[in-house]
Amino acid sequence: MSKSPTLTNPRNPHIKQVRALRLRRTRDETGLFIVEGIGPVGQAVEAGAAIEYFCYAPALLESQFADDLIEAQSRRGLHCYALAPEVFRSLAEKENPQGILAVARRPKASLADLRPDNFAWGVAMVSPQDPGNIGTVARTIDAVGAHGLILLEGGADPFHPNSVRASMGALFWLPVVSAAFAEFLDWAKRQGYYLCGTSARGAADYRAVDYKRPAILLLGSEQKGLLPEQAAACDTLVRLPMKGRASSLNLAVAAGVMLYDMLSKS
Repeated sequence: MSKSPTLTNPRNPHIKQVRALRLRRTRDETGLFIVEGIGPVGQAVEAGAAIEYFCYAPALLESQFADDLIEAQSRRGLHCYALAPEVFRSLAEKENPQGILAVARRPKASLADLRPDNFAWGVAMVSPQDPGNIGTVARTIDAVGAHGLILLEGGADPFHPNSVRASMGALFWLPVVSAAFAEFLDWAKRQGYYLCGTSARGAADYRAVDYKRPAILLLGSEQKGLLPEQAAACDTLVRLPMKGRASSLNLAVAAGVMLYDMLSKS
């Protein structure tokens, strides 16, 4: 295990930075974000994420995998800071933290990096408001073997701790791109993408549609769905039948239904 001294002062610069990275403003200013938990940190390391440093609490670590990970990263020369358990708990979001987190640099990607040969199908979300939905959709994109996520017109931060946790490491393997809708639409048309949007007003039942490739599943925001001009830009607008009293599905659940249907027809 790393021989670094245990940090107990809450005013230590690294401890202060981790705490500040809970705020989107700090994440945007620094380009850094937090990865918390044994599984997500392990995924970040395996994916080759640009990790600035690790924080861990030896008294809270109960995993040999986590012990070995810290030891290996310390040997590689990465900074691994040991924290007193009470200090680590003050930084963690989960009630019973696993005793390890990493501070990583956001990967940079743009629409110009994506083409049908490396992004044959994926998801575009318009102004998603729940970071947990973003992470869950990213996890499902990875599960079906799709190729990435495009976030349109702002919305929640894909590198919010809740999104990172919900993605279960998928955010480290997938390109995540932000763009304005007009920029996205111009790019999609030039590249020949088939746009399939979801809407309660969709003309077709999703099960009756065959999806061409390259394809992008376009999802509206949780509150407003697709705006009329966004829906009009789609090649196909589909609906998910609602048999009960609920008028709609959770956004991430709807994305999962659609992505697995698209997978089955590929």
